[in-house]
Amino acid sequence: MEPINEVVSVITPLDHKNVDTDQIISKEFLKRIERTGFGKYLFYHWRYNADGTEIKDFVLNDERFKGSKVLVSHENFGCGSSREHAPWSIVDYGFNVVIAPSFADIFHNNCMKNGLLPIKLKVEEVEELLAKGEQEPYTVEVNLEKQTVTGQDGKVYSFNIDPYYKQMLLNGWDEIALTFQYEEHIAKYEQQQTNQLV
Repeated sequence: MEPINEVVSVITPLDHKNVDTDQIISKEFLKRIERTGFGKYLFYHWRYNADGTEIKDFVLNDERFKGSKVLVSHENFGCGSSREHAPWSIVDYGFNVVIAPSFADIFHNNCMKNGLLPIKLKVEEVEELLAKGEQEPYTVEVNLEKQTVTGQDGKVYSFNIDPYYKQMLLNGWDEIALTFQYEEHIAKYEQQQTNQLV
């Protein structure tokens, strides 16, 4: 995974509540076993008509938000069935951060384990960000070390994050990489166990 610390980007304001994982990545695209290649299917049925043409008024098809790394949406983001493909598709599309008032627990944990930073802000703060982002392209700086989101107008929003996950995201570690940080201790323990059997 790529480390996350500072992310500076225009936000993508997704004005939807209770965005579920089937809307994030629809079930017909779950046959792939790789973690890559899912970005083109992100919000597929919101982005495209049945004939494959773009739905012009959907936010991901708006040129103003191309290259955005920060997605902002309403409460209960990532609800529905448990599928790791949801954060895979968000990351593969190019987002590093999702901001919402609340997330489904399994989705939240899957984000942390797949290099996507889910930030919980107060409802009124998210509504403010969405309003600013919909009015005109609005740039924020996300600082994971400081646990802040700073808008281009100087407004600062603070967020909390579990120290364990913060360390993982700052270093770009998944749980396997985290285990390898203790490789020396593991080897020492294994040697002790071997010596006891001799």
